[in-house]
Amino acid sequence: MACLVPLLGAASLSLAAPSQSAVQPGPSTSQPAPLPPLLPWSGRSEALVVAANDPWITPAERTGFAETPDYAATRAWLDRLVKASPLLSIESFGRTAEGRELYAVRARKGSGAKPVVLVQAGIHAGEIDGKDAGLMLLRDIALRGKDRLLDGVDLVFVPIFNADGHERSSAWSRPNQRGPASQGWRTTAQNLNLNRDYLKADSPEMGAMLGLIRRLDPVLYLDLHVTDGTDYQYDITYAFAGWRGLYATAPAIGRWLDQRLRPAVDAALVRHGHVPGYYVSAVDNRDPARGILHDPESPRYSTGYGDFRRLPTVLVETHSLKPYRQRVLGTYVLVEEALRLAGTESAALRDAIASDRQQRPAELVVRWQRLTDPIYTVDFKGIAHQMFPSPISGRDEVRWLGRPVSLKMPVFGEAPAQSVRLPAAWWVPAHADKVIERLDLHGIAYERIAAPRTLRLDMVRLSGPKFRSANEGHVPLDARLTHEQREERYPAGSVRVPADQPLGLLAAALLEPESPDSLLAWNYFPEILQRTEYMEGYVIEPMAERMMAADPALRAAFETRLRMDPAFASDPEARLGWFYERSPYADARYLLYPVGRELLPDSR
Repeated sequence: MACLVPLLGAASLSLAAPSQSAVQPGPSTSQPAPLPPLLPWSGRSEALVVAANDPWITPAERTGFAETPDYAATRAWLDRLVKASPLLSIESFGRTAEGRELYAVRARKGSGAKPVVLVQAGIHAGEIDGKDAGLMLLRDIALRGKDRLLDGVDLVFVPIFNADGHERSSAWSRPNQRGPASQGWRTTAQNLNLNRDYLKADSPEMGAMLGLIRRLDPVLYLDLHVTDGTDYQYDITYAFAGWRGLYATAPAIGRWLDQRLRPAVDAALVRHGHVPGYYVSAVDNRDPARGILHDPESPRYSTGYGDFRRLPTVLVETHSLKPYRQRVLGTYVLVEEALRLAGTESAALRDAIASDRQQRPAELVVRWQRLTDPIYTVDFKGIAHQMFPSPISGRDEVRWLGRPVSLKMPVFGEAPAQSVRLPAAWWVPAHADKVIERLDLHGIAYERIAAPRTLRLDMVRLSGPKFRSANEGHVPLDARLTHEQREERYPAGSVRVPADQPLGLLAAALLEPESPDSLLAWNYFPEILQRTEYMEGYVIEPMAERMMAADPALRAAFETRLRMDPAFASDPEARLGWFYERSPYADARYLLYPVGRELLPDSR
């Protein structure tokens, strides 16, 4: 999420070499991007900033929030703070693709075991407000009397999740964002977007984070971002599955977030002079009056993953066009209030988590359809704009005027368009080691067989496979899917993944062939797309004659295909291949998805 629609999307980029002007900026392009006018702001949260001579001033405060510290300076400041306080410790939980340490600061009071609130900054490293807000909050917990926040919970704070992207820092990383002066990069050293990687877990960073989540089992997970797109008055927006009671697969968690966390966070932000709102995803960035979107959460994102995992997860998005100081302070207030609330309501929160983990959904929605009518309207705190004809783009472009306006804004949602009924279990062959690795990363339970087994399963065969554009280190796959019942032998070391488990819906999102986030959709099984054996034409032709003579229905089907499909009729190889595919010599495993579905007794 975060960063709604870039000015030039990936699909628009040419693969040609960059122009000379792009490689060597001239005077006209070496100036900061011109941003819309600012609204004046002041709030009570400004009292959180310490004096310039304070010995524990954070690096961002020292520069008046003009800059943010690099990886080394951030760690050095935190090491000094940890050394000064018995409440704090630092723990390593992994390494990045370039070898940087991933670490978390734990704030704990007392020796007893308490629930954990996990707060993560810098998943998109240019969106780094959360890091500097977290440094301020840790200081105030450790040294300035806010240790009461730890009475009911521990805080585990990851200041820089995408550490490699954080160090790819420059003044030219985020043209739609107002500060800090130098910003990190959105993606990792492997060009992976970590907030698309929760389910497929390709990156070492995400593997490490999933390990941390499994170990901590937090009662609340905050994912801190910055968003752009359109201009509006809100300086801090956020979202979660269950907002207004919508789209939560974990309904008890969704209710707690919506009925307890949202009112408390909104009230705290308003008290401190901030303007909170729901995460703004515009129907059309160039025509804001068309409305905003309220969509179901996909498990590739933190919020959808948390929903499927039964982990209360909140996406926090400050607004990129607001000053860095304002954004950092708003983030501080939100995190502090969420930490306070989780501490006082940890019992209710744990009950909600336990209730949802006992649920066993029978279906997974695999396709949603946009509704044409709004699902609700909101009094939207917008910014006035005008359209003007652009000689550059050749179309009308939007110009934001910096003047507050109030709009009745339609909000559009989605309805389920296709669901699949979950099986009793999925069977994963032993050779699919990357799949089993991901089951382990997520903590999905399975049983490994010690001896081969032959089972009658529901299997899926692909037809008409087509590749989509490269995305997130993969070339995703589209295909028509046909289910068939077949006897399948699974060797020793294969695993049975039962749907009857707390993470059954997460397993379904990963393994169900129709799931848009499945490993099949991400093309984790390229071997099934390759045909290895073949038959020469001088063998197929006489065999085809015999087949048609013995089977009039087959002859009729062939002749119908010739009449109805001119391209097929004019393709000799396709015509011969048609018979090969219907012969006993055909590769029975060609285009066969190797993960089998063990159906429930009443589904057979």
